[in-house]
Amino acid sequence: MIEAIKNLFRRLMPWRHRGPEPVSDDIPAAESEPALPQPRKAREELAAGLPFAELGLSPPVLQGLHEAGFFRCTPIQEKSLPITLKGKDIAAQAQTGSGKTAVFLITIFENLLKRQALAPACHALILAPTRELALQIQADGQLLGRHCPFRLAAIYGGVGYEKQLKALREGAHIVIATPGRLIDLMKQGHLKTDTVSLLVIDEADRMLDMGFVKDLQYILKRLPPFHRRQSMLFSATLSPRVLEITYPYMNAPEETAVDPEKLVVETVRQELFHVARAEKFSLLLGILEREKPERVLLFCNTKVQTLKVAERLMANGYAARGITGDLPQSRRVQLLERFKKGDIKILAATDVASRGLHVEDVTHVINYDVPQDPEEYVHRIGRTARAGKEGKAITLCGEDDVYALENVENLLGQKIPVVWPEEDWFVVDKAESLSGRRPSRSRRPAAGKKEAVPAKNARPQPKKQAGRGKRKKTESPKDAAPKGR
Repeated sequence: MIEAIKNLFRRLMPWRHRGPEPVSDDIPAAESEPALPQPRKAREELAAGLPFAELGLSPPVLQGLHEAGFFRCTPIQEKSLPITLKGKDIAAQAQTGSGKTAVFLITIFENLLKRQALAPACHALILAPTRELALQIQADGQLLGRHCPFRLAAIYGGVGYEKQLKALREGAHIVIATPGRLIDLMKQGHLKTDTVSLLVIDEADRMLDMGFVKDLQYILKRLPPFHRRQSMLFSATLSPRVLEITYPYMNAPEETAVDPEKLVVETVRQELFHVARAEKFSLLLGILEREKPERVLLFCNTKVQTLKVAERLMANGYAARGITGDLPQSRRVQLLERFKKGDIKILAATDVASRGLHVEDVTHVINYDVPQDPEEYVHRIGRTARAGKEGKAITLCGEDDVYALENVENLLGQKIPVVWPEEDWFVVDKAESLSGRRPSRSRRPAAGKKEAVPAKNARPQPKKQAGRGKRKKTESPKDAAPKGR
């Protein structure tokens, strides 16, 4: 009886039981926990150095490396691991994708395995500039340390606290954190740092570029003194600014670098196109038609330019989207997941928005604008040709980019090879042709109204003139009425 009444009520009032509105494919319904990315693959082409079996690693760590496909060291691993495994501090300069993450993960696992009783607290703290990088490190740590009895937790902003607090309460031994959320939890008393004996600062130059100087100093001052912990710093460039901020909190670190003068890997093929600013997009369309890239990261210097280029690419039939620094985290994660799956072929981004992006198999990096900071050029093109694969970096240089280009080439120590495009490389922009066909909204007649059409042989009406009051009608002498009575 009760069920019958409920069914009757549903039929009479369907609006009370209407399901949720369908959510667009582009706009997320709500903030959600991002999915853990796939662990990075073994770099067989790049790893041709010392075998891991000769480093004296413990069986759980060595087994995890071999099962993940890691058998030999990359150059940075071969230079750094003999130092870190002895418990010494290190400041390593390594390119993105060189295998530096495995250096500090192996060091942490070996250090913690030597301890007989491990309290359920944070013993190793890994600082990362972005939550994408923090999640990537967590995925790599779970892969390499699958046979180690350690709990890993990623702490980052943009999502709720419940899951992260639960991981801390369960006694996470290794915490990977972004500075902002870490300080928040430290101030609330949810994370104690007095048990930290291993510290890693990953992509230190990026962290400083993103404005985390004061946050980094706040965290370092609240850790145990440097002689009671091991510190490892990794950066694409060991600039004086990075060393000035971090060295006071490290215990005489040894510096290591792999080809410090060679900032760009050999497998990146660079090309430079000199083109007028008005013809940049037309040339971009021609390059995309000729190259037929599988996955493209396109960089612009401003947010406005990034979104504009992405919209014009979509209007020309390309699966493209734009990502900027002020994009909501949920939207950002959704776009990155679609880019990794291949639903989005071209991702236009600013340098700030691209921080911490780790996407495998990026075939092309296109600099729609030459970056003002020459080091950004190195970071940009380093996102292709990862894991020993080949990639292409294409730069479009307009008349406004010549001074920035000079700084980039001075940093590289060489000239970027110039390619002169043929006439048929410039493709007509469909977005402009479409916009030219339709009149603007202000010029279109209102709905239901027709524009007045002058009658045949009708005399032209005099134009109204601006001014105060109405102009008196002029009369011809023939039509003028006689004065007086």
